Amino acid sequence: MFEYANSVSELAQFIIKNYCRNFNFAVDATLGNGHDTDFLSTLFSKVYSFDIQKCAIDNYKKSNKNNVKLINDSHEYIDKYIEEKIDCFIYNLGYLPGGDKSITTKANSTLNSIIKATKIINNNGIIAICMYVGHQEGEKEKNCILNFVQELSKKNFNVTLHKYINRTNNPPMLLIIEKNS
Repeated sequence: MFEYANSVSELAQFIIKNYCRNFNFAVDATLGNGHDTDFLSTLFSKVYSFDIQKCAIDNYKKSNKNNVKLINDSHEYIDKYIEEKIDCFIYNLGYLPGGDKSITTKANSTLNSIIKATKIINNNGIIAICMYVGHQEGEKEKNCILNFVQELSKKNFNVTLHKYINRTNNPPMLLIIEKNS
């Protein structure tokens, strides 16, 4: 297997672990099977994890992590649940692996969530967005998100896009938004 870019999720975790400066509060905007929440819970004092699917929340409750707050709601409503400045956000867009593929993240709610994330992210904070574009909604999300981030102030934010260029069938991409201090 490749070391540097085996998967966009692993690359996102590497960037978070090595480039976040504060490890107080994190948000997993898309709990899914809980891999990112598990990762974040080892680094951050408190992790908020969102998912619209109750089965994802119920499955993760079995992990019994004291520093994880599970929220059965859309990441679009992060401002209803979070009062702190956040040091890190991670999004794994698309559908729940092993779940109903007709239930996916949606362009409008994801964009609303990312807009809110850019307002409550701490200085030197990181927003990592794993985009899976191999389905119709994923392509809409990608276009919507890329249009938004291209307009972010280069004085306040650094935005990078990691994508595989030698893979076929719409490979995933990793978007990193880093807030300036």
